[in-house]
Amino acid sequence: MLRVAVVGSGPSGCYTAQNLVELDSRAYVDVLDRLPCPYGLVRYGVAPDHEKIKSLQNNLRTVLEHERVRFLGGVRIGADGIPAARLLELYHAVVYCVGAATDRHLGIPGEDLPGSWSATEFVSWYSAHPDATDDLYVAGARSAVVIGVGNVAVDVARMLARGPAELSPTDMPQAALSALAASRVRDIRMVGRRGPSQARFTTKELRELGSLPDTEVTVDPAELAADPAYGDPGGLPAAQRRNIEVLRGWAARPTAEAARRIGLRFFLRPVEVLADNGRVGAVRFERTEPDGHGGVRGTGRYEDVEAQLVLRSVGYRGLPLEGLPFDAEHGTVPHLAGRVLRAGAVAPGEYVAGWIKRGPTGVIGTNRPCAKETVTSLLADTPALGARELPEDPLTALRAAGAEPVTWAGWLAIERAEAELGASLGRGVVKLPDWESLLAAARTRVGPGRP
Repeated sequence: MLRVAVVGSGPSGCYTAQNLVELDSRAYVDVLDRLPCPYGLVRYGVAPDHEKIKSLQNNLRTVLEHERVRFLGGVRIGADGIPAARLLELYHAVVYCVGAATDRHLGIPGEDLPGSWSATEFVSWYSAHPDATDDLYVAGARSAVVIGVGNVAVDVARMLARGPAELSPTDMPQAALSALAASRVRDIRMVGRRGPSQARFTTKELRELGSLPDTEVTVDPAELAADPAYGDPGGLPAAQRRNIEVLRGWAARPTAEAARRIGLRFFLRPVEVLADNGRVGAVRFERTEPDGHGGVRGTGRYEDVEAQLVLRSVGYRGLPLEGLPFDAEHGTVPHLAGRVLRAGAVAPGEYVAGWIKRGPTGVIGTNRPCAKETVTSLLADTPALGARELPEDPLTALRAAGAEPVTWAGWLAIERAEAELGASLGRGVVKLPDWESLLAAARTRVGPGRP
């Protein structure tokens, strides 16, 4: 038997478990997660109105229901939890798939004013992450600025523009739905410091903004024209060329009346969030211009954009896990083909996959080859790893150490509780939004499934 712990139940963790059980019939995998619910960013990062992407949970579910895979939620590893060294005593190998758990900061004055949030916090709030803040300020805002031009920025802009009729069929928690339904935000600006040819959103996500009911998307033709590649996009990759085509179409059409407006702005670098009565009142931007080397430089010209809500979407960043080495510059764990490196040498039995391995890059599918590379390294090491006798069933040891794992049966009970909550509200499935309700559902209800 080869017993492996996979820390993290998002796509990278599930793909790692899948590769292990498919490539080695001796492998038994415990998928551990700090949260009582599986699926990671598929549950807590994909926008609730993107049902097709969220349906990926069905594929991940098949992995976690495999007879040689066991889900153990609510288990903390590292600080205030099971030490990494102890985990390695209980398993032949440990694969850390803990993602990039925090967001990057702008590092500008006023960034922490009330009404200024990271997109990560906003996404966690409307996705019912149990760690999410419960006082995210939306009600008094009339205009919002989203700093960033990637897919997450598009997601949060779109969620601000959606109406209650469009949001009610989703699994969004009731408090967030009520807050967004009552929102008075009518003017949303999505702002990038570089040009449209360098924006990171995908064309499919970009086009979706143009199909929102009663919402007008605007672009500034002068800002588009300032990008040298906009006039001649022939040398751009296909995805960027398609983005330019969409933006060119929006720039050419006449402005229409609509209840809400999403304005895409380019070549503006945030330099300060300005206060109004102690809260966010505007964002000051410096106009930038291409520097001829793929970047931008400041021009010394400034523009203040009114906003009572600011959401920064400038990337994710990995956090150090107690007991593991960490590259603070890149926000990753040092590794060689997935093998953890300590002081430049391979650490036997310790591996990484996903964003904590390669940084927050790629799409969900990128985790497949990443996980396979790590598992290939792990299985090549099995002659040494599998020779060690393990003291006991890890689940028994985890419970003895004070952990109270939420098993698959507990997760099924959470699913039923969320279905019942939705039915009581006249909606579909509605997520439970906090630790107390999740754990109560998992531990007080009896349901089918493996223990």
